[in-house]
Amino acid sequence: MKAIITDAGFASRYLPITKTIPKAMIPIGAKPVMQLCVEECVEAGIDEIIIVATPNTKSKEIYEDYFHNPSENVKALLEKQGKSERFKPVEEVLNFPKITVIEQDPSLPYGNGSPIVSAKKFVENEESFVVLYSDDLILGEGDVKTLIEKHKEHPQAKAVIATQEMPEAVWHKFGMVALKENGTLSHIVEKPKTPDLSPSNLTSYGRYLLTPEVFDYLVPSNTGLDGELWTVDAITKLAEHGDVLVAHSKGKWITTGDPKNYFMAHLEYVMSHTDYAEDVKKFIEGV
Repeated sequence: MKAIITDAGFASRYLPITKTIPKAMIPIGAKPVMQLCVEECVEAGIDEIIIVATPNTKSKEIYEDYFHNPSENVKALLEKQGKSERFKPVEEVLNFPKITVIEQDPSLPYGNGSPIVSAKKFVENEESFVVLYSDDLILGEGDVKTLIEKHKEHPQAKAVIATQEMPEAVWHKFGMVALKENGTLSHIVEKPKTPDLSPSNLTSYGRYLLTPEVFDYLVPSNTGLDGELWTVDAITKLAEHGDVLVAHSKGKWITTGDPKNYFMAHLEYVMSHTDYAEDVKKFIEGV
């Protein structure tokens, strides 16, 4: 299977750093956000990944360098210093499955569906493919694996979306899932203004398994809220013509969409995925 990972945006909430590097290259622990998304795909058996970068920036060049540059000068220097083991993380990156980096088509309307449309030629002949928004990270078992397993159980499904239960206090920030009587997707309510407008406590976020039929509805003329091209609008259309399955995340979804949530995501990752977590905990207690 193939995966599309999107990072097509200017990330204005992160300025000034994002005027120079793409947001998904900001680190979580010692790895950039984008690498963690790639690793989630690799763990699920994905054999080709398409990264969609922001157009008219150096983002494509930066991703190409990160995932494909063998850095022989760094390797030689570390060998000379007797520190060859420090190069192992680079070798792991260079050994990832095929990664193709493209730019989002700048002629498409603004919206999170446009990066997917930009990668259409890479996936339109596949039985299905996975989409990840690089804003969203999953701690624990990755959602890509869960989506694929769900689709294998129900191969006739038009799509599978990942969901997670969220407290009422944050429903207004996310897309909230409405279910049909059979438990499949009915539609998604984007950012309900009041709790009573939310159809459930299930949040949809940037992890989808889609079939190429989505491109029948994910077209530039089908813009929705605020004149944007929304992936969830196309998924809702799929749900009108067949089953869109709802898969509950087996991990924990955290977002890096803004500096505050990024900091908390970074902290949570460090506390659960590093060998210096106890030192960090003691430091925080001291502060």
